[in-house]
Amino acid sequence: MIDGIESGLGIAQSFPSAAGEAKPGNLAADSGKFFGELVSKVSELQAQSDTAIKGLVSGESKGLHEVMIAMEKSSISFQFLSQVRNKAVEAYQEVMRMQV
Repeated sequence: MIDGIESGLGIAQSFPSAAGEAKPGNLAADSGKFFGELVSKVSELQAQSDTAIKGLVSGESKGLHEVMIAMEKSSISFQFLSQVRNKAVEAYQEVMRMQV
């Protein structure tokens, strides 16, 4: 059986209905929360990568491929974070250039 979009797959939470319109104060708080979670996740992946490297150097881990995967996850997540930041700054600058 295939469930519909409204079956609770998280889409309803991502796009609230018109009855629950988001207020500008909420948008700022939600974006701050999003960036905070994103930074903490990137930091966690970098810590995992560091732990994997230390394990390989100390001889605890013999899987070079696992270390490389952890390093790539960390690198890609950091690149994503920097691109999100760049787009947010670009959007802010565009809003500031708007004439009232």
